[in-house]
Amino acid sequence: MRSTSTQPDLRSGAAWLASATPEDVDAFLDGLEDNALLALPWMFEFWALPHQLPPNGAWKSWVIMGGRGAGKTRAGAEWMRAQVEGACPLDPGRAHRVALVGETFDQVRDVMIFGDSGIMACSPPDRRPEWEATRRRLVWPNGATAQAFSAHEPEALRGPQFDAAWADELAKWKKAEETWDMLQFALRLGDHPQQVVTTTPRNVGVLKAILNNPSTVVTHAPTEANRAYLASSFLEEVQARYAGTRLGRQELEGVLLDDVEGALWTTSGLEGARIASAPELDRIVVALDPSVTGGSASDECGIVVVGAVTRGPVQDWRAVVLEDCSVQGKPTDWARAAIRAMEKYGAERLVAEVNQGGDMVESVIRQIDPLVPFKALRAARGKAARAEPVAALYEQGRVRHLRSGHLGALEDQMCRMTTRGYEGRGSPDRVDALVWALTELIIEPSAHWRRPRVRGL
Repeated sequence: MRSTSTQPDLRSGAAWLASATPEDVDAFLDGLEDNALLALPWMFEFWALPHQLPPNGAWKSWVIMGGRGAGKTRAGAEWMRAQVEGACPLDPGRAHRVALVGETFDQVRDVMIFGDSGIMACSPPDRRPEWEATRRRLVWPNGATAQAFSAHEPEALRGPQFDAAWADELAKWKKAEETWDMLQFALRLGDHPQQVVTTTPRNVGVLKAILNNPSTVVTHAPTEANRAYLASSFLEEVQARYAGTRLGRQELEGVLLDDVEGALWTTSGLEGARIASAPELDRIVVALDPSVTGGSASDECGIVVVGAVTRGPVQDWRAVVLEDCSVQGKPTDWARAAIRAMEKYGAERLVAEVNQGGDMVESVIRQIDPLVPFKALRAARGKAARAEPVAALYEQGRVRHLRSGHLGALEDQMCRMTTRGYEGRGSPDRVDALVWALTELIIEPSAHWRRPRVRGL
């Protein structure tokens, strides 16, 4: 099909149909011959989303990373079809012997082969393969075969050879590195053997190594991209529960989260600190880590709102991180954002680091609100040294994160802060603001309580 103003091409059909008028759709369908009309439901290139189509070029590995329900399995199944099928049902395809590798045999069978988006569901009746359960393999009408493998048994890949492979949910394989290595040795037939990896990203070494390989290409999409094929109640539930969290960035946005070795915080630890609602708070502060320069090239200005329950002995005080309100822009932009946060939460004080900005920080803030309760803070130690006692509060279970606080970007920075310093890009502005807030609410009062009192003579 040629691409015209009233007719889609194969790689943009779904997008065209979504925006076309009913008259254009009717005209397009009326213009198709009967065979073309019957074949249209099985032409994946016409219906696919952009991330579900293989990139051009002589790549070895194509990694499809996406959130839950983003259409990764369908993309893998359709790519496998495209490898083994020829122009007619009995014609040979590009690949003749392929491997299907999943976490377990059951996952291969129930998801990759017989799942709602698996190979069998995607195949037209005249090209549908047969499942030979005893041999754990599919056989197509043209003689092509697909053998099922479990990542729990990497040695089973020692011996067979293939010209294409599909690896599903690689990031959660228990023996991922061993299985992947064995698959690479087995992928040795044909002129240019290729493989597709469909996975929700996780911070595992084998996935990062694959992504760093020059012969790898990547497509990516969040769960939201496939919303037309998902239950609206599912999207509403998971977005309400996980949107803005670090886990949500992984499971919904399909972002690979990199927990740095030796980090002061970890993803699992932060997920364990999540709460749905805050208790009654005795004190609330807004902490500001200002960027001295403004504009698009400047660092973000960290603005974090934290509250505390300060009833009882100081060692029993607890804190809740309520929201990350960080912004990028001119000094007046971050000053306004900080004051808006104070007004929203009824904060009693605005605290800000003034090591770089000096009196300018307070001056800019008072231009917006001359009466704002303000406390200037000066750092006498490095960022990592200041962060360590705050990380200890988390280990003691004394800090919680409000699920609705849009804390994903803050938590990303936290998982890159180590005792050696910050091992991410740019400045850890959000972490700095968090540290100042918790220092004001918990660390400093605790230090004062522990300080020995000297009686007068």
